[in-house]
Amino acid sequence: MTAHAASQAAAGTAKATGFRRGVSSADWWIIGLLLAFFTLNFADKAAIGLAAPDLEKDLGLTAAQYGLMSSAFFWLFAAGAVVLALFFRRIGWRWSAAGLMIAWVASMAPLTVPTTVGVVIASRMVLGFFEGPAHALCQSVVADRFPSERRAFAGAVVNAGSSVGPLVATPLLTWVIVTWTWHAAFVVLVVTGAAWAVLWLVVTRREPGMGPRGSAPDPAPQSPAGLGVGDIDVPLTSLLRTGSFWGLALLSFAGYLISSLKVSWLPSFLHDGMGYSRGTVGLLATLPYGLAIVVLLTAGLISGRMLKAGRSARAARGFLTMGYLCFAGVAMIAFTQVPPGGLQLALVVAAFSINSVAFSVAFAGAADFLPRRHRPGFFGCIIAAYSVAGIVAPWLLGVIVDAADTVSQGYADGFLVVGITICVFAVAGGLLLNPARSREALLAETARRRAASAEGNR
Repeated sequence: MTAHAASQAAAGTAKATGFRRGVSSADWWIIGLLLAFFTLNFADKAAIGLAAPDLEKDLGLTAAQYGLMSSAFFWLFAAGAVVLALFFRRIGWRWSAAGLMIAWVASMAPLTVPTTVGVVIASRMVLGFFEGPAHALCQSVVADRFPSERRAFAGAVVNAGSSVGPLVATPLLTWVIVTWTWHAAFVVLVVTGAAWAVLWLVVTRREPGMGPRGSAPDPAPQSPAGLGVGDIDVPLTSLLRTGSFWGLALLSFAGYLISSLKVSWLPSFLHDGMGYSRGTVGLLATLPYGLAIVVLLTAGLISGRMLKAGRSARAARGFLTMGYLCFAGVAMIAFTQVPPGGLQLALVVAAFSINSVAFSVAFAGAADFLPRRHRPGFFGCIIAAYSVAGIVAPWLLGVIVDAADTVSQGYADGFLVVGITICVFAVAGGLLLNPARSREALLAETARRRAASAEGNR
C-alpha cells in the first residue's frame, strides 16, 4: 500500500468511526468532565489529612501510626494502576471512568459512620486500588484527542483537578468536620461522586472515541519529526527499557513525594509544626493548591510554545519539568532553615505548589514515542513506580517526627530529607527523559524485528 493510499484508508476509518484528530468543543467538554473527575480524586485524598487531628483523637493514634494508616491508600495503588489500566483497554474510557467513580463511592461509604482503625485501613486500601489507574486513564484520553503541541496544556487542565480538589475541599470539608464530624466529610464526597458518575454516563453516551478499544482507530499523533507513533511496533517490555520511561518514573516520583505529603501532612504541619489554629489552617492549606493551578497551566502553555518555537521535546518536556521540581525541592530545603513567619510560609506554599507538573508536561512527552495500544500499560507501570513515594513518604515523615525532641524539629528534619531527594530525582529524571532518542531507538528495533520476521518467512 502506498503512503497516499494508507493516508486515505486511515481517513476513511476515522470518518466511519466518527473519531476526530482535530480539537472540537466536544473534546473540551470531555476535558472538563475529566477535570471534575480528577478534582474528586484529590478531594478524597485531602479529606483524610483534614480529618487527621480528629482521627488521631478518636482512634488513639500516634504520628507514626497515623502516617502508616495514611500510607495504606498506596499499598494496592500500584497493583490497581497496572491491572486495571490493562483491563480498561478492553471496555473503553466511558465505562472505565464510570466504574472507577462507582468503586470510589463504595470504598468511602464505610467512613460515613463511626468505625475502627481496621475499617479505615481497609477502606483506604480499596480506594487506592481503584484510584491507581485514574491518571493513566485521563492521560490516555488526552493523548487520543489532542495533537502534540496542545497535549501538555490539555493534560495540565485535567491535572489541575489535583489542586482544584483540595482547594475546594479544604475550606468546605474543614467547615463540615468542625460543624459536624469527620464522617460527614465523606458523606459529601460519596454523594458528589455518585452524581458525577450519572452525569458522565449521560454526556458521553454518544461521544466518539469513548467506546471500547475497537471503536476508534489507533491515532497517529505527530511527533516533533513529523512522524506518527504508528510506525513503532514493539512489545511493552521494550518501552519499559527506554531511558524516557525511567526519566518519567523518576520525575513522577519526585512530584509524588510532594503530592503525598501535601495531602497527608500539610494541614498537621501548619497546625502542629508552625502553630496556626485549625480555622487558619483551613485557609492557609488552600494557598499551595491555588498557586499550583497557575503553575500547572502556565507550565503547559510554556511547553507547547517551546515546541512551536522549534525547541526539542527533551527541553520542552524533560528539562522544563526538571527545573520546576528542583525549584520546589530547594524551597522545601529552605523552609526548614528559617524561623516561623511570613518567609517560611511563602517557601512552604512555593514548595507544595509544584507537584503536578511532572504528571502533565512530562507525561505529554511519552505520546511522542508511545503507541496507543501500550499507553495504559506504560502509564500504569510509571504510576506503580511513583506510588512507592506515597507508601514510604507519609510513614517515614511520621517516624521522623516521633523520633525528634520536638514536633517542629521533627518536621524540619523530615522535610529537609524530602527536599534533597526531590532535587536528586528531578535532575536524574530530566536528563533521562528524551522522547526523540527513545523514538529513534524504538524505530530501529521495529525495523530489526520486521526484518527478522521477513527473513523467517522466506
